[in-house]
Amino acid sequence: MFEKVFQLKDHGTNARTELIAGITTFMTMAYILAVNPFILSNAGMDRDAVFTATALSSVIAIVIMAFYANLPIALAPGMGLNAFFAYTVVIQMGYSWEMALTAVFIEGLVFILLTFFRVREALIDSIPMNLKHAISVGIGLYIALIGFSNAGVVVQNDATLVSLGDVSDPKVLLALAGIIFTGILLVFRVKGAVALGIIATAILGIPLGITRLPDNLVSLPPSLKPIFFKFDFSKIFTWDMLLVIFTFLFVDIFDTVGTLVGVCSKANLLDKAGRVPRARQALFADAVGTTAGAILGTSTVAAYIESASGVAEGGKTGLTSLVVGILFVVSLFFAPLFLMIPTAATAPALVLVGLFMISPIQKINLEDYSESLPVFLTIIIMPLAYSISEGIAFGMLSYVCIKFFTGKWKQVSAVMYILAVFFILKHLF
Repeated sequence: MFEKVFQLKDHGTNARTELIAGITTFMTMAYILAVNPFILSNAGMDRDAVFTATALSSVIAIVIMAFYANLPIALAPGMGLNAFFAYTVVIQMGYSWEMALTAVFIEGLVFILLTFFRVREALIDSIPMNLKHAISVGIGLYIALIGFSNAGVVVQNDATLVSLGDVSDPKVLLALAGIIFTGILLVFRVKGAVALGIIATAILGIPLGITRLPDNLVSLPPSLKPIFFKFDFSKIFTWDMLLVIFTFLFVDIFDTVGTLVGVCSKANLLDKAGRVPRARQALFADAVGTTAGAILGTSTVAAYIESASGVAEGGKTGLTSLVVGILFVVSLFFAPLFLMIPTAATAPALVLVGLFMISPIQKINLEDYSESLPVFLTIIIMPLAYSISEGIAFGMLSYVCIKFFTGKWKQVSAVMYILAVFFILKHLF
């Protein structure tokens, strides 16, 4: 059956290899089951319900990826996008989490249309490569700041805006120990280092009184009722809503397509022109996953770069993805274990995901100031303004302005000019 559905021989693989690859991928991305409920709970959402929504939305997207696209790529609510949802849209902009879910739902529907008409690939081609890299770096710093803040390593200071927290606080010490321990695992290239780091840090927190053991290790999945189909369409025709939807669209487009290209390249699946096989089907999995995720009650679903770990183990087909999906289903019945994990144990994961996301900085050309200044503004504004969308806005506006007033206006695509006008109107009105 596996051979017929996934064409294992044609891809030079077998069921055993795909099984091991799927388990490896799940281990490297299982941290999302602990981190996503925590982040969205800061927006006022029910943490237990978000756990269930996280797992189910991942399963829906992964099943489509496995059977429709037949690619070894797993999906789940995306890091960075969940932070934008909670900390920018809800906490900073002051909107309800119901309104944010509505934006995600609309984004998913738009994604389905854009995928059908092949617009997503065309939009990506219009954005300068250096800005694409800068967005990843900026989000990495933003996520790391959230991790440090949640652990109390970085705290608010009226005199200096921010400062170092109390390093003698057991919670801070636990988070720092988690960062070091996970870093050591990464140095030794231990598979699932981030997930293992969370587990070890949570266990260390038990004698410190930071981690509280649950009454049961196994239980039925938490109810979705507090967050299921909770939409608020009252503000869908405002500039802020348009900006929020655009940011979700923009970040997810580059996140997913970049992951598809990177993982397929590593698996030697790209065609001679460097294109991803069945890219349209893969993007459809992402779009449907996002739409279904919003209905269930979670932020945007995206392809995970951690899928590369499974590919490194030999995974080449959708069977790898299917194994990941099955493990997400199994995890639903171990909710108490995932939900007992304290913020001090998830903070190291956020910091190290931030590390992973800044790697594209090596590809950025810093010699041309018409490129490097917009890049720098994109990167620095995100953590300082505590906003992914403002970082993107500053980067794009500065890019268009500098290129235009230095006689390099032909280097700017028509789409970039349109986006710049959009950002200007947003800030004026």
